[in-house]
Amino acid sequence: MRRMFLKGKIHHAVVIESNLEYEGSMGVDETLLKAVDMAPYEKVSVFNVTNGARFSTYLIKEKADSGRIAVYGAAAHKAGRGDRLIIVSYAQLEEGEIAGFRPKIIVLDGENRIKTIK
Repeated sequence: MRRMFLKGKIHHAVVIESNLEYEGSMGVDETLLKAVDMAPYEKVSVFNVTNGARFSTYLIKEKADSGRIAVYGAAAHKAGRGDRLIIVSYAQLEEGEIAGFRPKIIVLDGENRIKTIK
């Protein structure tokens, strides 16, 4: 039997850009994606700490070390510039993989730089 587990989490991301007209969904600094083992076009769940909105979308790679967190297209209705977000990805694990598995979690500062790695 497979079970769904948290694979990666970006905590306290601050939205730098929110653009309804842009094709795409959510841009995230490449350095942050690598730190939590997320990939372009991967499905993620997003929790808006500022307004309580929740949505799922896919990722687009932004320039490394740019600090960019951007919400594009229809997702821009759920998060605006300055909103704080939690971005999570999941993995399906077999029973034998569960015991040693640990998600990759980062907490960001106000400029979307890694403050803490858990």
